[in-house]
Amino acid sequence: MWVSIFGPRVRLVVGFWKRYKKNRAAVLGLAVLVILIFLSVIAHWIAPYPPLLTGVAPPLLPPSAKYLMGTDDLGRDNFSAVLFGTRTSLLIGVLTVAISSIIGVLVGASSGYAGGIVDDILMRITEIFLVIPRLLLALVFVSFFGSSIYNVIIVVAMLSWPPTARLLRAEFLSMKEREFVEAAKGIGLKSRAIVMGEILPNCMTPVIVTASMMIASAILIESGLSFLGLSDPNMPSLGYLLNNAQKYIRKAYWLAVFPGLAILITTLSLNLVGDGLSDALNPRLKER
Repeated sequence: MWVSIFGPRVRLVVGFWKRYKKNRAAVLGLAVLVILIFLSVIAHWIAPYPPLLTGVAPPLLPPSAKYLMGTDDLGRDNFSAVLFGTRTSLLIGVLTVAISSIIGVLVGASSGYAGGIVDDILMRITEIFLVIPRLLLALVFVSFFGSSIYNVIIVVAMLSWPPTARLLRAEFLSMKEREFVEAAKGIGLKSRAIVMGEILPNCMTPVIVTASMMIASAILIESGLSFLGLSDPNMPSLGYLLNNAQKYIRKAYWLAVFPGLAILITTLSLNLVGDGLSDALNPRLKER
C-alpha cells in the first residue's frame, strides 16, 4: 500500500535529483545556499554579540581572531551584523517573492484563461508596472510610508510580480487548448476546477524557476534601498551595513567587503540554483 502511494513520488524526486546534480555549479550553489540559510537560522546562537549592541570593542578594529570581521565605528561586532544582515535579506527576499508570485499567478492565470477584454486589461496593467522604474517607485513609496521592513517587502513585491504574470499567461494560452482541458470541460468541470486542478499544476515549473531567481533580484533591490538609507534601522540588512560602511571605506575596508561578499555569494548561489532547477525541470529545453 505504502509503496503504491509513495513509490511514484519517490521516483519523481530521485529522477529530479539525478538531473539536477548533473549541473555541478547548481549543486555548489545549493550547498552554499543551504549553509547560508542554516547560519541565518542559528544566528542567535553563533553570533558573539547582538548585531546592534554598541561598545563591545574599540571602534574600527580590523579583523582578528576575536573579531572575525572587525568592528564598526560604534564598536559593534561586524561578524554578528553580517550574520543577522544575511538573515534579514534572505527573509525579505523569500517573503517578497512569495507575495509577488501569488499576485503573478492570479493575474497570469486569469488573463491567460479568460482571454478577451479581461486579458487586455490585465496585460495593460502589467505593462504599466513593467515600464515604471522599480527603484524609483520603491524610493517614493518607502519615503512616503516609512522605512519599516514590512513596507520594504510590500513595495518590492508589488514591483516584482509582472514577469511571473506574463510567463504564466503564456503557459495558460498554450495549455487551455490541450486535449485534457477540453476533456475536463466535456465532463462538466467548472472553470475554477479546470484552472486549479488541470492547468495550473502543469504550468508551475517555469514559475518555480523564475521565483528562485527573483529572490536574488529582490535582495538586490532591498540592498539598494538600504544602501540609500531607506531601511529599517532596527533590523540591519546587508545593504544597511554597506550604507554605514561608505564613510569609512578607505580606513576600514572590512566594513564594506564582508557585507558585499555576503550579497555576492547569496545572489550568485540563488542564480545557480535557479539554473539547476531550470535544467532539472525542463530537460528538453536544455537539449535544444
